[in-house]
Amino acid sequence: MTRIYFQAGPTTLPKEVMQQAKEEWDDFLGTGLNIMEHSHRGSEYEGIHNQAKTRMKRLLNIPDTHEVLFLQGGASLQFAMIPMNFIQGGKTAKYVLTGAWSEKAYKEAQKIGTCEAVITGKDSDYRTLPEMNYVSSENDAYLHITSNNTIYGTQWSDLHAFTHPNLIADMSSDIMSRPLSVGDYGLIYAGAQKNLGPSGVTAVIVRKDLLQENKSVPSILSYSVHAKNNSLYNTPPVYSIYLLNLVLGWVEKCGGVIEMEKRNHNKAGVIYDTIDRSNGFYNGYATTESRSNMNVTFTLLNDELEKLFIKESEENGIYGLKGHRSVGGFRASIYNAVPQESCDSLAQFMRHFQEKYGK
Repeated sequence: MTRIYFQAGPTTLPKEVMQQAKEEWDDFLGTGLNIMEHSHRGSEYEGIHNQAKTRMKRLLNIPDTHEVLFLQGGASLQFAMIPMNFIQGGKTAKYVLTGAWSEKAYKEAQKIGTCEAVITGKDSDYRTLPEMNYVSSENDAYLHITSNNTIYGTQWSDLHAFTHPNLIADMSSDIMSRPLSVGDYGLIYAGAQKNLGPSGVTAVIVRKDLLQENKSVPSILSYSVHAKNNSLYNTPPVYSIYLLNLVLGWVEKCGGVIEMEKRNHNKAGVIYDTIDRSNGFYNGYATTESRSNMNVTFTLLNDELEKLFIKESEENGIYGLKGHRSVGGFRASIYNAVPQESCDSLAQFMRHFQEKYGK
């Protein structure tokens, strides 16, 4: 039986990428070594490192005003690095709260400098995204948003709704899934383990004029230091960046982010359509206007049915559907590498399950 996985992350990598990595496992470019065994200062790795940067710039149409960094520590380290680097001169960092990850980012920033939550969707239990009506002020250090909320299954559909001179976005769970105007952002960051590759590396896209050296920030936590050293200030996560580069190559071969957006819309649509046609047997957690194309969240009528759903889905080779403990129910994470066929199979199982237990 073919197994299908919908984990929230780390998650599925493209089969073509895994096959190439397998073929190069113990002999990268005829060297007789795995890329992990090469020096990060050597030409073999340097080629991968720079190709990954070039591919990311090309795929996201990143302007010359911005720098691409590959850092460690996950998106969670960025929760601290951002305020450490940018809350200066008595300014205040502003946060839009749309879920658990934005709350964590906000709490970390509060430890470092003056912060304020200016918009929040908490009153709706994060089922719907709040109205984006914040007007920037001269005292703002930056405005921080989270573009997609994995736990609740919500996603900002119109990223142009945000206008701020120093807009910062956590795009860990939907980067590379759709086109975006990078020039509108001061900084974008994304843990790789959803759409970019495996865990271990975090992509940061930062506007160059923000790369001002702050001597109070430790070197390892300074964007300026990492930019000056081409993300090679310390030993990078070589294998994670190697796989990230292969994933970016796969996205290019598939047709780029425009094609990814089309595929993701179709994949999500199949599952949402099944939910909407179920006459209340399945209930979407997120409100319709806030639904995510990356994480489809839904519940059933009672706990007994939900236990049966997990049991029988796994018996049918479908795994990773259990929702986050704070929300319950189910979550199908359908990042770029999850194929349409997997979503079709899930929708078919959902319909059969309803036929069996919905009478």
